[in-house]
Amino acid sequence: MPESSSPASTAPDSTTSSAESTTAASTSSTTPAEATAPKRSRRGRPGYDRETLINKATEVFVSRGYDGTSMDTVARELGITKSAIYHHVKSKEELLHLAISRGIRALDSAVETESLRENVTALERLQLAVRASVVILIEYHHSVTLLLRVRGNSPLEREALEARRNIDAKVRALVEAAIAEGGLLSDFTPGLITRLLFGMVNSITEWYRPSYPVDPDTIAEAVTTMAFQGLEA
Repeated sequence: MPESSSPASTAPDSTTSSAESTTAASTSSTTPAEATAPKRSRRGRPGYDRETLINKATEVFVSRGYDGTSMDTVARELGITKSAIYHHVKSKEELLHLAISRGIRALDSAVETESLRENVTALERLQLAVRASVVILIEYHHSVTLLLRVRGNSPLEREALEARRNIDAKVRALVEAAIAEGGLLSDFTPGLITRLLFGMVNSITEWYRPSYPVDPDTIAEAVTTMAFQGLEA
């Protein structure tokens, strides 16, 4: 508990001049207008917040290519200084990690969730996983596009490739289960079916733009229908 001050300790010294008292009073008092006036916020660091920076940098990496993009280029494209970028990240590689991690996590979580769904067949789980992957790809368009373009040129990129392989393995397991249950033809290998399915899904990164006049759920429905039922009327 804070100690309370005695009246003696708070009373003005008798030797204090009237001028000094007037000055002290003027600095400690607040007028009604000053009390109600909005306080000025301190000017923040110029540039973007962390999330916006990652989003914008991801777009730059996709449009220019990661290997051919320097931090100077990122700063110039964003209209900020490099120091503003380094306020949020330590290096270009860390920026790449942050850019692709969100797409990896979202895709892996979607496939994992559908893989564990109960009271449905393996084929239905596979269809749901494909549908969810399309929606995630569109939502995290630039992040997934960047993920699909890494070639393993660094430990970070090799780690991303391994994460992609883990997602592919989960989908392949669903394909194998669907074949075993009789939901899919056994004429083709699980590996081939998996590649064809996600070849279709991943191709969306090449043509989809936010201005595309079809909503993500409709695109996901179209991909799922084409993949599992074909286009025959």
